[in-house]
Amino acid sequence: MSAEFSPELYRELRRIAGYWMRQERLDHTLQPTAVVHEAWLRFGAHHKFESRAQFVSFATKVIREVLCDYARAHGAQKRGRGRVVRLTDNDGDIPAPDATGILELNSALDELQGVSERAAKVVELKYFGQLKAEEIAPLLDVSERTVTRDWEFAKAWLQARLGEAQR
Repeated sequence: MSAEFSPELYRELRRIAGYWMRQERLDHTLQPTAVVHEAWLRFGAHHKFESRAQFVSFATKVIREVLCDYARAHGAQKRGRGRVVRLTDNDGDIPAPDATGILELNSALDELQGVSERAAKVVELKYFGQLKAEEIAPLLDVSERTVTRDWEFAKAWLQARLGEAQR
């Protein structure tokens, strides 16, 4: 699978970006298409993917970076606290935080990576990529049960790290 801008790759990126943009305030200036185009620029014109797993993994990381860069550029820290990050077991219905929450989650995920790289990847794929456990398992080459255990561990770790406001 090459990084040519195929309709399949575009739809996958647009779906993820669309989810995140629907969670934003009404006057938000970043649009799903802009997120996809920014993500595509970061892929690089000659980047090759050997599998869908490699593409999805890279795409969720890039979208996470785009959202965090946008939040930083718009002074999220100056506006104070907004919605908190809520990590739930309800696949496909995880409320998105505001810009401040995204930056806090991003920082916490960087720390979690030092504790459990796979658990951090599960959160990234499930939260930022909106994938379900059965989709994540083959991407990470582990069982669904392992994904579920990693998710439970990551939720507990992140809730402790981000504070009781998570509940």
